[in-house]
Amino acid sequence: MKVGARSTTGWKATISVAMSNYIEAGSIIAIATSLAFWQDEFGISNFAVGLLAALSANAFGAAIGAAVGGPLCDRFGRKAIYTYDLLAYMAGVLLAAFAVNFTMLLVAFVVTGIAVGAGVPASWTYIAEQAPTHERAKHVGTAQLAWSIGPLIGFALAAALAPLELLGSRIIFLHLFVVAAVVWWIRQGLQESKIWTDEGLRESRELASSVGARGLRGLFSRRVNITALLFLGGIYLFWNTVAGQAGIFMPRVYETAGLHSAVQQNLLQVLVWGCTVAATYFGFMRYADRMSQRLLYVVGAALGIVGWFVLVAFTDGGVTTMLVFAVLWGVSSGIGAQAFYSLWASELFATPYRASAQGVMFFVVRTATGLLSYFFPTLLAATGLPVVGSLLIGLLTVALVIGAIWAPNTRGKTLQEIEVERYGAPVDASGSPAAPVTELPTQARATAPTTA
Repeated sequence: MKVGARSTTGWKATISVAMSNYIEAGSIIAIATSLAFWQDEFGISNFAVGLLAALSANAFGAAIGAAVGGPLCDRFGRKAIYTYDLLAYMAGVLLAAFAVNFTMLLVAFVVTGIAVGAGVPASWTYIAEQAPTHERAKHVGTAQLAWSIGPLIGFALAAALAPLELLGSRIIFLHLFVVAAVVWWIRQGLQESKIWTDEGLRESRELASSVGARGLRGLFSRRVNITALLFLGGIYLFWNTVAGQAGIFMPRVYETAGLHSAVQQNLLQVLVWGCTVAATYFGFMRYADRMSQRLLYVVGAALGIVGWFVLVAFTDGGVTTMLVFAVLWGVSSGIGAQAFYSLWASELFATPYRASAQGVMFFVVRTATGLLSYFFPTLLAATGLPVVGSLLIGLLTVALVIGAIWAPNTRGKTLQEIEVERYGAPVDASGSPAAPVTELPTQARATAPTTA
């Protein structure tokens, strides 16, 4: 009975914290499906639309939040961030729902983005630290699942509320406010991450301040961390630069490809995210703990490249081409880069700077996404889908190559075993290694997988 209770509590914590991904993705889709309405309502230019997208939860706003929230998460604990960032998020989406001018809308998007950026690294870190060793990918996959359900529901709502135009978009933002409020209430009863607590990171305010500094210094002063940052930042940077544009500008891409109905565009996105949900649950969550993670990653990445190639090369195929694209890109997103990034980013760094590392990478990745987002609507209108699509295919190919070559061998190992394997010894609260360990514990040798 006690075992069952612990299991239920663990999944309750996983699901409630994973909801950060639902509201992140939900806010991106709320923006994506409302941009045309805001543009008509406020009479703003394509550059202004790009600015809204670039400063939102899809890009710069989230980048700023991650840069601040990641180190604070290592300093004050995971719970402090994933509890209070939701209050800022609720303020942002509520402001968006009632925006009456461009300035008010811009502020709303920035506030929402910062809150999202602060919460996502904390949620990925917490879930991985609390998950059972041999089900870590399954638990981390729950965050990916929530991230996929957000757009699925968001686009379905957009299609259903399309006749209401801007009012329908305001209702979608209000629904995100309600979801965030419920999640915030549920999270109040959750415990702090046991690994963070056990390693002595909950200290006095003064000592915690120095711990955070040493964590950041350690993050950038050790070669093992730099290589992990380059690897993870590489796969997530190149993949998310594509996914970021698809997430917020896909309706415009469909229109450029010849599909002009807003309802049909949104329904097509419902198919994309329905496939992502299915692939996440039946693919990543079921098999990433059992089979070669490198192979699963490559399959997902390859499907994404094929999907975009089909869309670019066979635009004349009309709806059939778009349906093929939707299925391929949806399945790819379910078992591809973001799911593995959120897993590996929690595994490859020691506890004192695990969230800081994710914050830094999230900042860099979302900044790059923001730079392209600012110009994407104009670039798409000026050059058309073939040029833009070829650029996106090139970025996805780089992400595939990086993951295929450097995917880590961490499946089946505890976070502590991975830490010893990578650093030579456990890393204490100050960010310094303890006494060197020359070989893995017996359990680690027994459970270490032979494939990534």
